[in-house]
Amino acid sequence: MRIFKSHPLLKLVNSYLIDSSQPSNLSFLWNFGSLLAFCLIIQIITGVTLAMHYNSNVLEAFDSVEHIMRDVNNGWLIRYLHSNTASAFFFTVYFHIGRGLYYGSYKAPRTLVWTIGTVIFILMMATAFLGYVLPYGQMSLWGATVITSLMSAIPWVGQDIVEFIWGGFSVNNATLNRFFALHFVLPFILAALVLMHMIVLHEKAGSGNPLGITANYDRLAFAPYFVFKDLITIFLFILVLSIFVFFMPNKLGDSENYVMANAMQTPSAIVPEWYLLPFYAILRSIPNKLLGVIAMFSAILILLIMPFTDLSRSRGIQFKPLSKIAFFLFVANFLILMELGAKHVESPFIEFGQISTVVYFAYFLIIVPLISLVENTLTELYMESDES
Repeated sequence: MRIFKSHPLLKLVNSYLIDSSQPSNLSFLWNFGSLLAFCLIIQIITGVTLAMHYNSNVLEAFDSVEHIMRDVNNGWLIRYLHSNTASAFFFTVYFHIGRGLYYGSYKAPRTLVWTIGTVIFILMMATAFLGYVLPYGQMSLWGATVITSLMSAIPWVGQDIVEFIWGGFSVNNATLNRFFALHFVLPFILAALVLMHMIVLHEKAGSGNPLGITANYDRLAFAPYFVFKDLITIFLFILVLSIFVFFMPNKLGDSENYVMANAMQTPSAIVPEWYLLPFYAILRSIPNKLLGVIAMFSAILILLIMPFTDLSRSRGIQFKPLSKIAFFLFVANFLILMELGAKHVESPFIEFGQISTVVYFAYFLIIVPLISLVENTLTELYMESDES
């Protein structure tokens, strides 16, 4: 249609979602981007709807959520969609990051795309944490208390920062109000960053491909080929999400959060949502509070170092057996950290957590550069022997 090529805004849509040429060999692993965009749209629509009925007062927040669940038309559906899509969002983003690590999507000329993606990931985690506090159940209150108290580890000014975040001397009405305001605003900032992520991807180099080589000679238009390919995974995603929403909506939540917040009674185990558990495990594995906080934030920011520590001459690890073994061991270690994050702080879980934390950081700082150098050497030796 002519309007798509002449209208200033629609021209952008046309260049990214219709006429944009993509490598013809893209696999379904490249569909996670569209799934994440779909998740963000669901979260914004359901979130705005929930905000119309939510009351950010410590005396009424818990009851307002129950009011949404019981009295608002289809309120239970909107709330369960919002909470379960949050879990689906993180499940998908971990696959998206994993695919990026596997196929070397962080290497030039896509380093800026990777950097913006890491910022999006950090903002997602902040938004999810703020949202978890809003129902104001037991786990919401104590989760907020524990996580915000981490700031007290900062020398000299830590306690002042904590009290500034709280708006008082404990988690109170001011805390809940500001958390609600931030939770409402951040998804729109997230949407702006996602747009930047897409613009940089399309303007810089476009999508990579499973072979890790240039695909300038064999490309297809985004519509209709990749639009229909994306729709397949979106429909599958809707099916799986529906199973969770309608048949087991609380499977991924904590039953403790169905108890009204009580500052005088601490839950037996304070744990965050499942998608934050690996980083919580890293935090707990280090005895020193300040070093634990630094390690937790470093565990996310270390993704930014990959373009510099991967010294391999070729993109991706699909043809590198040693790198493949290291990558899948890293994934297994990440899942172990996720499991350890939900355990009590006692032996042997403390020791396992410390070992897994060392392995996690070693992968980025030692294993990746060493293996890439070994594989570069082996490739050179093979080519020399082949020539002779």
